[in-house]
Amino acid sequence: MFQHIVILTGSGISAESGIRTYRGDEGLWEGHRLEDVATPEAFLANPELVYRFYNERRQQLQSPEIRPNAAHEAIARLQREYRGGNVALITQNVDNLHERAGSRQCWHMHGSLTRARCTACNTERDWPGELDASHACPACKEVGTLRPDVVWFGEMPLGLDHIVEQVEHCDLFIAIGTSGVVYPAAGLVQIARHQAGAHTICLTLDPPANEHEFQEYHQGPASELVPALVERLLGMRE
Repeated sequence: MFQHIVILTGSGISAESGIRTYRGDEGLWEGHRLEDVATPEAFLANPELVYRFYNERRQQLQSPEIRPNAAHEAIARLQREYRGGNVALITQNVDNLHERAGSRQCWHMHGSLTRARCTACNTERDWPGELDASHACPACKEVGTLRPDVVWFGEMPLGLDHIVEQVEHCDLFIAIGTSGVVYPAAGLVQIARHQAGAHTICLTLDPPANEHEFQEYHQGPASELVPALVERLLGMRE
């Protein structure tokens, strides 16, 4: 039985819930170049466009047709019911589908659509509604300093030290719906396998770029593969 399980999820798990991935056709995301909406330089150059872009993403996330799928629910079940040890969940996704499925311990290394951060005082807070330059920071009262609390290209992931510490002490590392392209997330499996000596499993619809680092690779929809793996892990108790 595994004592410390670390699960890393990527865009593939949320794609089955209707959330579009960053890596769309022609490098566009929802019709926009990533350089125009997902970098600090873009926010400085055209904050109105960036605010509008993330307001639309937040609105999409709150629409009735976007909801957790069987993979999100299976991970939440594993966190609730696994008695062999700890189950740490790390996600590259900025949606809140893991939380809505019932996960209570989830590290968003790329931030969250439903949070805002102040560039003046660096405080963070829940922000489920519209956000624009007219809003004042509730903490420091500065106007126009709030931005989406998401990690843009060129910025460091959030809580990286804690995430690496979790991976360094795991004995099972599971990657779900990840491309194996975006670093440092793509390098976590190397830490798990070569430093922690963990068993490594990958579940994706398409083979990831770092497939060779996984001792087990299962190809298919997360909504089918993840519940089966959770049943397997929970069965180890008996």
